[in-house]
Amino acid sequence: MENIEINKVTLRDIEALAQIGEQTFSETFSEVNTEENMTKYLEEGFSLQKLEAELSDAYSQFYFAVTGGDVIGYLKLNTGNSQTELKDVNAVEIERIYVVQAFHGKKVGQLLYEKAMHISQEVGAEYVWLGVWEENSRAISFYKKNGFIAFDKHIFKLGDDEQTDIMMKKILK
Repeated sequence: MENIEINKVTLRDIEALAQIGEQTFSETFSEVNTEENMTKYLEEGFSLQKLEAELSDAYSQFYFAVTGGDVIGYLKLNTGNSQTELKDVNAVEIERIYVVQAFHGKKVGQLLYEKAMHISQEVGAEYVWLGVWEENSRAISFYKKNGFIAFDKHIFKLGDDEQTDIMMKKILK
């Protein structure tokens, strides 16, 4: 496998971010959700307008995993009031780690996770938290393997479908 670089995403990368976001979300969830709900979520969640706002937010950061010039995964982190739920100034939220299906099992997700942990330590976070769909056993196993524990649940809306996410955290201090 070629070297994988982790690069910060900027506004110049917005179209590549929209493409990798739609591709990886579709690959991960389209088989287990309706086409209507997927279409609605993808159109809203990865619109250029929404991504521009997120990329312009000082409390959100995106990173690409790149190999051979191709984006093969990405990471989104939130701090402060940009966190989707807890909004704890002492925490970092991993909102997204997604990897192109062809690269599953090749440590790309682990590299993105390690970047998230490095940034979390740099900013002095006491803990890192995230939400993961209760039916995404692959992701739940990944986070458990990396020391996360479940602490709550919340609802994630995918189109018209309300799904339950397990909220997990890892204490750093």
